[in-house]
Amino acid sequence: MDSLQLQKLAQRSRSTREAGVALLFASGILALFLFIPSTPQPMPNDAAPIAIATSTAPGAFAQVPIEAKAAIVYDLATGKTLYAKNADAQLPLASLTKLLTVYAAITELSPQTPITIPADVTHLYAPHAFSAGQVFSLADLARLTLTASLNDGAAAIAEATAARENRPLDETLASAAAALGLSQTYAVNGNGLDVNTAVSGGYGSAHDLARLAGALAERAPEITEATTHATARAVSEGGTTFTVKNTDPMVSAIPQLLLSKTGYTDLAGGNLALVFDVGINHPIAVVVLGSTEKDRFTDGTTLVAATLAHFAGVPSL
Repeated sequence: MDSLQLQKLAQRSRSTREAGVALLFASGILALFLFIPSTPQPMPNDAAPIAIATSTAPGAFAQVPIEAKAAIVYDLATGKTLYAKNADAQLPLASLTKLLTVYAAITELSPQTPITIPADVTHLYAPHAFSAGQVFSLADLARLTLTASLNDGAAAIAEATAARENRPLDETLASAAAALGLSQTYAVNGNGLDVNTAVSGGYGSAHDLARLAGALAERAPEITEATTHATARAVSEGGTTFTVKNTDPMVSAIPQLLLSKTGYTDLAGGNLALVFDVGINHPIAVVVLGSTEKDRFTDGTTLVAATLAHFAGVPSL
């Protein structure tokens, strides 16, 4: 597929742009990506200054059509914002809260720490997959949980982490957010489910979530790599095999994907977080908040295409 075809697809009206469109131009994006030059750069540490500029590539991002209330394209290698739409607005996170839950866990527990599924989490709203008493290593449970956005898995991980720290769950998650300097991010539960019709399980900004997703992909690549495939598989300590389906149907459309996480609740709308590599050790985070259940995927792939155009030095794909 050539550049003209991709441009036409990217500019098609929103009424006909659904998630399946991105699959049609994914092969073209990948072909272009393979020829994008990139200088290897290390990921910045937590203390690095964070740029808050809007688009630094008007040609690539000026006409990007997205439905989301807020979005960002954030260069994790340089700490620069390439594109922003209300990127510092604090919005409901839905299941993107699970990124914070897993990050908090891996900072306190080893990947092989056994996590027992408590009875109280098995009655949470779907998606869920486990029975009380089943035991998984933290790494395996996190892989299944992030890939399939499992509410029972996230709650089990959150409870185990809070128990290790011997403090309330919300304080445990707040500590993890503070350690990363995420000023707009907090959570009242580990899964992101709406508490009621007015209160979300977690809140944050697109800017914060881009940094959080990048930090998790850097610190636990063996976990986040599972989220880049159509399915994830793990075996409990009792020998039961679990195979779960990815909640992001677009993972095959993103070149060099390092992390994918979806979120959707009534309060949040459709959310999506992606981390992908535009070169050797040059990760980029794309976060979409407050879109629709379908358009979050179109928004995400549109921003990925614009990012690849930016690094290719062309105005659009």
